[in-house]
Amino acid sequence: MSDWLYAGLMSGTSLDGIDAVLMDAELRVLAHSFGPLPPTLRAELLALNQPGDNELERAALAANALADAYAERLAEALAQAQVPAGRVRAVGAHGQTVRHRPERGYTLQLLNGARLAERSGIDVVCDLRSRDVAAGGQGAPLVPAFHRAVFGRPGVDVAVLNLGGMGNLSLLGAAGRTRGFDTGPANVLLDAWHQRHRGGAYDADGAWAASGQVHAALLAHLCAEPYFALPPPRSTGRDLFDLGWLERQGLDGIAPVDVQASLAELTAWSVAEALQQQAPQTRELIVCGGGAFNGDLLRRLQARLPAVQIMSSAARGLPPMQVEATAFAWLAKAFLERQPGNLPAVTGAVGSRVLGALYPA
Repeated sequence: MSDWLYAGLMSGTSLDGIDAVLMDAELRVLAHSFGPLPPTLRAELLALNQPGDNELERAALAANALADAYAERLAEALAQAQVPAGRVRAVGAHGQTVRHRPERGYTLQLLNGARLAERSGIDVVCDLRSRDVAAGGQGAPLVPAFHRAVFGRPGVDVAVLNLGGMGNLSLLGAAGRTRGFDTGPANVLLDAWHQRHRGGAYDADGAWAASGQVHAALLAHLCAEPYFALPPPRSTGRDLFDLGWLERQGLDGIAPVDVQASLAELTAWSVAEALQQQAPQTRELIVCGGGAFNGDLLRRLQARLPAVQIMSSAARGLPPMQVEATAFAWLAKAFLERQPGNLPAVTGAVGSRVLGALYPA
């Protein structure tokens, strides 16, 4: 049917919650629903990022619980749009990354796709990264091709920055070339450090970071992390950037608020450094993800990129919290049409591949 709809479900590295979108074949978003992860599920998913006892059973139960949470969020999006499940051709569901080790040949996103198909009554396309990894790629980032479709403009160099748990940058060249890679930590360390010292899920608007002072020696040490010197293609996650990594950087005698300010500056530096090295001609940076609402972080980024116009993705027609979920709806559509979802120039795969595994309703 030409009027098929597609859904996308995303829960990112920051573990802040689940976004569900409903889009039409022209990539127009008809509904968006967001809800936090149940606290016990969030805690278990976070714990499963590290080795532990009885991992196999715990991971299977967490995958079940996440499928149930995804189904609830999807049902809310359908109710908003007053659309029956039968109108939706497929849902692209990301799952929750608990290991990302492409250098060892695997990436693992927890989700029981069969359970989600059973609960929703909709075909589910998931496990969207493994095929790229099997073809020698990083399995990430997968959004640059979608960014090109939505934000690319002929004759204009545009960069798209997703500030989720990690930062990832898509470089949409004026002549049509598309590149992308992970810049490093974005919200993941800022959130974790704030939760430890202030409570609450995150540093709203970066207010706590803004009240501190950047510790120059700490920032220099953070910036010396070898990951930042790697050439693209590159991707990262909690396997590297977690509180353990931060605590190994030498925090003795530094006020917690100054650590937070230094972490915000690290994110701004890593993005600006990557953009200036990889696409110095870029003059437009579109920001999406939760970090798009962090005023302190955006001010730091603007200070490091004074010649670049920085704007929310909402200014280009797609609100920041809808971008990634819509990208996975787009990937589900690509899967059903047997169109490649990866860009080898971005991920490092040996070739273009159709991404995903199908669980029919």
